[in-house]
Amino acid sequence: MTTVRQTSKAQPAPATTLFLFGAHGDLVKRLLMPALYNLSRDGLLGDGLRIVGVDHNAISDIDFADKLEAFIRNEAASKVGNGADPLDPARWAKLAKGISYVQGDFLDDSTYQALAAKIAASGTGNAVFYLATAPRFFSEVVRRLGAAGLLVEGPEAFRRVVIEKPFGSDLHTAEALNACLLKVMTEKQIYRIDHYLGKETVQNILVSRFSNSLFEAFWNNHYIDHVQITAAETVGVETRGSFYEHTGALRDMVPNHLFQLLAMVAMEPPAAFGADAVRGEKAKVVGAIRPWSISEARANSVRGQYVAGELAGQALAGYREEPNVAADSTTETYVALKVMIDNWRWVGVPFYLRTGKRMSVRDTEIAICFKPAPYAPFRDTPVDEMQPTYLRIQIQPNEGMWFDLLAKRPGPALDMANIELGFAYKDFFEMQPSTGYETLIYDCLTGDQTLFQRADNIENGWRAVQPFLDAWKEDASVKHYAAGEDGPAAGDELLARDGRTWHRLG
Repeated sequence: MTTVRQTSKAQPAPATTLFLFGAHGDLVKRLLMPALYNLSRDGLLGDGLRIVGVDHNAISDIDFADKLEAFIRNEAASKVGNGADPLDPARWAKLAKGISYVQGDFLDDSTYQALAAKIAASGTGNAVFYLATAPRFFSEVVRRLGAAGLLVEGPEAFRRVVIEKPFGSDLHTAEALNACLLKVMTEKQIYRIDHYLGKETVQNILVSRFSNSLFEAFWNNHYIDHVQITAAETVGVETRGSFYEHTGALRDMVPNHLFQLLAMVAMEPPAAFGADAVRGEKAKVVGAIRPWSISEARANSVRGQYVAGELAGQALAGYREEPNVAADSTTETYVALKVMIDNWRWVGVPFYLRTGKRMSVRDTEIAICFKPAPYAPFRDTPVDEMQPTYLRIQIQPNEGMWFDLLAKRPGPALDMANIELGFAYKDFFEMQPSTGYETLIYDCLTGDQTLFQRADNIENGWRAVQPFLDAWKEDASVKHYAAGEDGPAAGDELLARDGRTWHRLG
């Protein structure tokens, strides 16, 4: 087996001032700063990058940089390197020279005057504003950036805003947030980020589909029986009880992460691999999801919530016993949905989506199930019924792709075995430690919007899940499952009534 050495033709990002709103939050410490260090490691950050933390806490520039360094060494070391010292001292020192801090209230206009002064002193007019804040601040921060003139682009200077999920909590709030953003800047300045799209395996879906004619030949309803998309987690809500109580599994995962994976699988070939062409095809396929009626949405969905259970010999509390969770909460920690895409390629092919916490394994995967051969000459033999075959794309933790092949076992009897053909990324490529944000941050700095959601894609996603939200307003009951199990029995029944089963996790 040959390992492919990583080579990059990418050029260093242009000189930019990167403002990190919510600088003391976990996102900045655990993911964004390690990702920036990794980009520096790989030679993808130019010398002109300035990183400015923005938050209400009082701290000096030097202490802020030292705090980030200590956190990465002690808490996020696995994301940046291996060995006794994950950070290269010289490389970190070079990056830290460009780190500074602005203390200010996000809702105070004087804060934005301080940001303007930072840009003026930077030597470049380029600026990226990364909103790693609670969602309630998104529209307020953007409105004040616009009022301060900080979103006005010049002929040689760009201004961009990066917004994390959740982008709205339903169709109405998503539309309102989009309207707010587009009052003060153009669509090409907005980077709605979904960290799933930074994963190599997700990006490889497009490459595998559209560069291998074998795949495209059977990528339709003539050969595919159904598609399953699963995002299973073994962790519970941990310290996020307050957030999760107002969000739930559907809002947290489906209109963003799972619909983005669905779009990658189901979209039509773009005319080119430019941002507008790719995002246009993704928006079309999400817009083609059939709008269920309230009764149809109720019949094609399952809400679950974990109760006390056990995983790997460890006793686990139920969701209602977690910190900051109501004792009578009906918030779902598991959701399973059936959706249909009404276009020529996918008509009649159900897409089953599920996501949950406290499941048996951590596994994010796409399982594409093929129809059986139209004629099987095995009557009156031990092989009178063949098992389904899948193309399985695993996003995490073992990134790779596997294809099922039925083959005869050696011996005199006619007996079949399911053989997996495929590859794991780690077996063929040198994989550097990463957070999954590296590609996305680099694309923000260089102006490539291919992996970011456009307004119509966001709104189409919420439009598709709105019937489920409306149905659950009428009936907010949940089906319980023990922590360590793969969801409630009703999740299995959702497929069983169609004569199908979930692909085994792990």
